[in-house]
Amino acid sequence: MTERFAPAALRDALHALDRPPLGDGWNRAQLADVLPAGTRFAAAAVLVGIVEREVPMILLTRRTETLATHAGQVSFPGGRIDPGDRDAIAAALREAHEEIGLPASHVEPLGYLDPFETISAFRVLPVVALVRPGFELRLNPGEVAEAFEAPLSLFLDRSAQRVQHIEYRGLRREIHEFEFGGRRIWGATASMLINLRERLERCR
Repeated sequence: MTERFAPAALRDALHALDRPPLGDGWNRAQLADVLPAGTRFAAAAVLVGIVEREVPMILLTRRTETLATHAGQVSFPGGRIDPGDRDAIAAALREAHEEIGLPASHVEPLGYLDPFETISAFRVLPVVALVRPGFELRLNPGEVAEAFEAPLSLFLDRSAQRVQHIEYRGLRREIHEFEFGGRRIWGATASMLINLRERLERCR
């Protein structure tokens, strides 16, 4: 990786592994008119994997079109934290292995982004990790249509971030998105990548 994205610099921008962030998601206010007061959020975790290539890459998946929720969307490997998971890191690694066959032996967790809450009532803790090249992926066809890599630099470039407006439940809402290789990266995934960029910018 380049000096700017060396592991030490990334760690400085993240919540430490031994101090996972507590409390509400950073976007809680945006959900005030969508979810009722007192909504209980289920705990979830995703793996924000940075593949250590000459040009650092973000590991992403595209969900199958047959899933009941978020069908066809670009996402990070991840899901609900199960009772048997030791913590969010264990959940993210387990889900990444179940969804795309990523071996935990190739993954070095560095820290956490800020928690993010979804309209489906999940509090998602993103685990940022380095991924050592040389892995072989095996996709779960029931969940993942494809896995691909996009340059980290794309998501750190503010000019690459697009803003769209949609109507949802009678209100006009702002949606942030990126485009890569004909794929639309938006919603929670784009928001978490923006959070990564902002945390890195604050550490310059």
